[in-house]
Amino acid sequence: MSWQAYVDSSMVGSGHVDKGAIYSVAGDSKWAGSTGFECSPAELQEIITGLTGKPDKLYADGLHVGGERYVLTKAEPDRSLYARKGREGVVIVKTTMAILIAHYGESMIAGNSATTVEQLADYLIKTGY
Repeated sequence: MSWQAYVDSSMVGSGHVDKGAIYSVAGDSKWAGSTGFECSPAELQEIITGLTGKPDKLYADGLHVGGERYVLTKAEPDRSLYARKGREGVVIVKTTMAILIAHYGESMIAGNSATTVEQLADYLIKTGY
């Protein structure tokens, strides 16, 4: 399966995510993504810092994804970041080689979005990614 298929089928196709992207774990390349859903290099560095066990600044200043500011609600070191802006939010999960970034809209259930992205991450980890 191509990286784009993971975004289109496994994330957005689930109905629990409305846009998503997959970046290298170093944040230096985008492997796949929904049209118009981009993270700037500064945003990716913020995400990487939060995932490497230093989320304090994100709790204070917010997490930025796609030019939007979200309030960080949960950080699992070396695994995931969860953030919200009103009723919408983002779920970010790190695998061995990739960072999965998913956005869910106001009408979506945050827990279902999180489960979808976490399960995809678990699958990718099992397959060596």
